[in-house]
Amino acid sequence: MTEQNETQQRPALVVDFGAQYAQLIARRVREAGVYSEIVPHTATAEEIAAKNPVALLLSGGPSSVYEEGAPKLDPAVFELGVPTLGICYGFQYMAQTLGGEVANTGLREYGATDAHIPENGSSLLAGQPAEQNVWMSHGDQVARAPEGFEVLATTDATKVAAFANEERKLYGVQWHPEVKHSDHGQEILENFLHKSAGLSADWNSDNVIAEQIERIREQVGDARVISALSGGVDSAVSTALVHKAIGDQLTAVFVDHGLLRKGEREQVEKDYVESTGVRLITVDAVDTFLGHLAGVTDPETKRKIIGREFIRAFEQVQRDLVEEAKATGGAPVKFLVQGTLYPDVVESGGGAGTANIKSHHNVGGLPDDLDFELVEPLRALFKDEVRAIGRELGIPEAIVGRQPFPGPGLGIRIIGEVTRERLDILREADAIAREELTKAGLDQTIWQCPVVLLADVRSVGVQGDGRTYGHPIVLRPVSSEDAMTADWTRLPYDVLSKISNRITNEVSEVNRVVLDVTSKPPATIEWE
Repeated sequence: MTEQNETQQRPALVVDFGAQYAQLIARRVREAGVYSEIVPHTATAEEIAAKNPVALLLSGGPSSVYEEGAPKLDPAVFELGVPTLGICYGFQYMAQTLGGEVANTGLREYGATDAHIPENGSSLLAGQPAEQNVWMSHGDQVARAPEGFEVLATTDATKVAAFANEERKLYGVQWHPEVKHSDHGQEILENFLHKSAGLSADWNSDNVIAEQIERIREQVGDARVISALSGGVDSAVSTALVHKAIGDQLTAVFVDHGLLRKGEREQVEKDYVESTGVRLITVDAVDTFLGHLAGVTDPETKRKIIGREFIRAFEQVQRDLVEEAKATGGAPVKFLVQGTLYPDVVESGGGAGTANIKSHHNVGGLPDDLDFELVEPLRALFKDEVRAIGRELGIPEAIVGRQPFPGPGLGIRIIGEVTRERLDILREADAIAREELTKAGLDQTIWQCPVVLLADVRSVGVQGDGRTYGHPIVLRPVSSEDAMTADWTRLPYDVLSKISNRITNEVSEVNRVVLDVTSKPPATIEWE
């Protein structure tokens, strides 16, 4: 959804200055019913104008506006006449570029901060309480607003915490309205979009489905398509969406690589096929994957091997379907569907200024000789948007409501070499944890609960009056909205106790269960 066509709504553009929060801003804009896209700060004013945007939002970023090499935006953007909101770094960059002053006063603000909002006539803070809690993250301050701008807010440490030029429709706030920690943050974004920019709240999942159906048909034509179906939410929805667009031109391919959770293959082959009517081919590639993973312990190498072998499996199916097409006079197979989402892209270094945190089999580690053109209908969406689309398409709740599961499967939840024995251990422990969380009604409370096997670690234990030397299992329950940031979930002690007791009693090779209580950042959700 990153390139425009004649049928697509005009976007609100989020200009990315290198912060992962740019993705969160885009999501918040969509929650306000306005379609959004992300562009890099390196885009020229001409390139931005070519997208015919209805609004611009300048993201935060880790740099100081006055340091050498800091991200910059074409100053001509401010002359386009497009309503613009600067946030944090974007606010400071706007102030500096338009003649204001940004300085490092030695007064920093991080986390919860009290903002003071005197009475003013700006549309941006209309209806806002005079005192409110906001979320700050900055070491520099706007010391002086540009000429023609009204100061809308202050804090004890910052003289200019928000400003506006209503005549030019230019606005800025020092805090982060996109995060939930800012009490009235979403209201500020909605004020900007609906009052300042005058936009209607008319973007929703129905529009996404209709738009993507048209795009898929335009891209694919009469060619045949293979879909990478893993059984997870992303691939299930992308497959169903493409199937709705092109019907029997699509063949879904499910690769059993031996890295699946317990019962996953059966759920895909039975429940999903019955609900969608998609033609499914299952590839049994357990021996192939485990053979290539033998002796491999580096997580990035694991991911790349798994991604490569996924593609190889599809290429074999493609060759088989080509022969089938020749025999029946059918169209060639040219396309591969993948359930790539925005967080996949940004964590794989897909945005300007972003770090390559980890490669992902959807967007990183693909072979150079890839013989497919990719169809990625969900590439610009967040998980909650994908679930909403899945429900609109009639996918069973048991699938569309599943917790996220990484494409490389259990292969990256084993710290150390991946073997059949270790997979069996982890598969049983994972099944127990998922079962108990479901019994406790916590499936919708937590975002995800990776269960990790520390395969290269053993600890001493006592079971049945005897000394044991078993593996530890790590529980990693996290709460998140979009996987860009996360906090560990405070599960009830009785649930944790039940999970621990069952795992240590029922999985003989495990004698210790530990809880990961680290947020993201600094940690990632998955261990590898």
